[in-house]
Amino acid sequence: MHKSTWLKSLCVVLFLSGLSACGSDKPDSELTGWQKEVGQLRIGATAGEDSPTTLARWTAYQKYLNRITGLEVQVFQAADYNGVIQAMASGQLEMAQMGPAAYANAREQMGEKVTPFLALRSAEGVTGYYSALVVRADSPYRTLEDLRGKSLGYVDFNSTSGYLFPRWAMRKEGHDPDTFFGKTAMSGGHTQGVLALANGQFDAVFMVASGGTPETGFTSGSLNTLARRGAVKISDYRIIWTAGPMPNSPYVIRTDRPQAFQDITRGAMAALAYEDPQLWVDIGLLEGSDMQPMTPADYQTVVDMRRAEIAERRAAPAQKQSNGSTKP
Repeated sequence: MHKSTWLKSLCVVLFLSGLSACGSDKPDSELTGWQKEVGQLRIGATAGEDSPTTLARWTAYQKYLNRITGLEVQVFQAADYNGVIQAMASGQLEMAQMGPAAYANAREQMGEKVTPFLALRSAEGVTGYYSALVVRADSPYRTLEDLRGKSLGYVDFNSTSGYLFPRWAMRKEGHDPDTFFGKTAMSGGHTQGVLALANGQFDAVFMVASGGTPETGFTSGSLNTLARRGAVKISDYRIIWTAGPMPNSPYVIRTDRPQAFQDITRGAMAALAYEDPQLWVDIGLLEGSDMQPMTPADYQTVVDMRRAEIAERRAAPAQKQSNGSTKP
């Protein structure tokens, strides 16, 4: 794709954070070394696994990263998961936070040009989260089996907890997610899925759940986010099945940028919880939590899951044709 065409496409899938970018203390003409080579730090924020906090969090990072790197820092948020993946792959971003499945997609396109380097770790040392299958509390559904033939809302093809991981877990339990449910559709986001469930559009939805375990219950995730905003009551919903844990969403960086830039940016992000604990709390991160170093090996299982999912989807039409089935 030509650069001009890509930039037009980027304007469609990305919108500026709404705040002016944090500028460098030096004009571009005075930048030297790796700073001059990079020019600016462009960050992509996906809808992620808990979209209401994503953009606000990255907006708060702007001044901090500008101070550390000396670069102009711009934050972009995508209209969907694929927006940031494609912007990253085309070189329009230096860094992003994305779900594990979105990273797996980017990894398949970019190879070693993209790498995960950090992920959030709770004060208890937890670095994972869950996919939760949710129904309305006034529904008759209490187990996964109760939803056979019913309608389901996924989040996005590139969502880990809202699509990839629960489908893999269902297959491990002997269920084919493509035939188990009567009707499926994409809600476009985790909180959107919960609201669609509330409005009766689905019998059940997959959503992200974190801050706990299936045994202890969860303190954060889509349902808790909406409840804190007064949009729903947690007591109106019931979790009937979970899949996980899966590794927390990684912060990823392009490895074809100067090594000094990569090292300084990684260090700045890792040090934030300790260097500016008040900012850490102000952006919605819990006291005592911090960043855990991550590598591609930590997400290899998710990469393998995505490959298996794609193979299953490609094989499905041929299987149906050989069976003489016309069901979509």
